[in-house]
Amino acid sequence: MAGVIIDGVGSYIPTRIVKNEDFLNADFYQENGEPFPNSNEVIIQKFEKITGIKERRYVEPGQTTSDIAAIAAKNAIANSSVTGEDLDYIIVAHNFGNLDKNGNRTDMMPSLAARVKEQLAITNPNTTCFDLIFGCPGWLQGAIQATQMIRCGDAKAVMVIGAETLSNIVDDHDRDSMIFADGAGATIFTASNTTGGYISQCSRTDAQEELNYLAMGKSFKPDVAESPSRFIKMKGRKIYEYALVQVASAIKCAIDKAGLGLDDISKVLIHQANAKMDEAILLKLFKLYGVKRDAFELMPMTIEWLGNSSVATIPTMLDLLQQGKIEGHSLNKGDKVVFASVGAGMHINAMVYEM
Repeated sequence: MAGVIIDGVGSYIPTRIVKNEDFLNADFYQENGEPFPNSNEVIIQKFEKITGIKERRYVEPGQTTSDIAAIAAKNAIANSSVTGEDLDYIIVAHNFGNLDKNGNRTDMMPSLAARVKEQLAITNPNTTCFDLIFGCPGWLQGAIQATQMIRCGDAKAVMVIGAETLSNIVDDHDRDSMIFADGAGATIFTASNTTGGYISQCSRTDAQEELNYLAMGKSFKPDVAESPSRFIKMKGRKIYEYALVQVASAIKCAIDKAGLGLDDISKVLIHQANAKMDEAILLKLFKLYGVKRDAFELMPMTIEWLGNSSVATIPTMLDLLQQGKIEGHSLNKGDKVVFASVGAGMHINAMVYEM
């Protein structure tokens, strides 16, 4: 089988910064339709303590998911050894397509991947485009599929993009809306005869009671709830309890498949969903291996200033690391890295990769 490496990385971080204090005048409601007894100041303080989020990025009005996906894609091509015409596939992972904030409508036809191809002005008819819906682990699942296509000889170069504009699909009256953000990250996977690259992966789906831990639902504000619009709704405690056990197990599965131990891993890049949850997952992983590591040294974080941009968090973090833009962290040749994510489905995946 062909070896597979990441040949280029690019991202797009929206320029509109939304800080926690910008929510002080928000009109938050509980799930039962009643206002919160606490002030927004108290709600925001508790939110920041749990999630680690101080600010997030939103797209500008009129900027779509496919727009920012294309920008990230252009940056990835510029950082790679291939051109757009060399790509065999373009895979765009997202969950809602292009969104209309005012009408809460999604647009997935034509596919976002096809729209990215058009914006990149790629004329090669053999550059095949498709979208992937896999919750927050979508980019990583796309990376797994790209790797499989290259290893079996069906492709030599595959672009995988994770892009989302969640600011257009959140319920402004739900305090969980403060978690979500916008952004895009792109990676180009290519066949290679050099050392390093893809080593192993593990994936799983739990779709019984876990199915609706993250789903679409009505606004918590009674008068808005009467509209046909639907918004992201999540059962935060359930997700935390589920992720704590299953994500750590998936990471261990991938590391074990690679024939490695946790001491062989230089960095763990976890989907930026919640700082407290990610830290708990890492501590659980330490327990599974019976080792102690420096969590800060092992796990870079961007959630404090970028929030949760779903499918875009890991590729964006990878790009920032490659550029040396995450203080205290770097990636070097030979480093073995774990990518891991969890999200709606519920889906989990993990990959071990050597730089």
